Amino acid sequence: MIGSTRQVRVYAYREPVDMRKSFDTLTALVAQGLRRDVMSGEIFLFVSRSRQRCKVLFWDGTGLCLFSKRLAKGRFAAPWARPGDGPLVLTTSELALLLEGSELIGRMPLSPPPYTPANRVLRWG
Repeated sequence: MIGSTRQVRVYAYREPVDMRKSFDTLTALVAQGLRRDVMSGEIFLFVSRSRQRCKVLFWDGTGLCLFSKRLAKGRFAAPWARPGDGPLVLTTSELALLLEGSELIGRMPLSPPPYTPANRVLRWG
């Protein structure tokens, strides 16, 4: 299903979405609203106005997949945008937590950032 890697980005659509929308309309929202390519391998999250339903759209290499969830009780966290907010990018771990009903209240770094030679500081002496 959805791979668990730090390299895959999850983009949350920042406005409520009508859950009657399906593949074509959600693909258009990704292209126009998020300015992303749905066939990039990234994952896209859409939440209804009531926050009781959500959909996850992703390309698995052979076709589009659409995952839908309706909570029996409670509500999903609201990824809505405030003026000036940029896109909300989650990890697959954060997506899994959100789908189980967790709130999006903050992030704590769990591991160091990837090593890049430009960040390396050499000290002599």
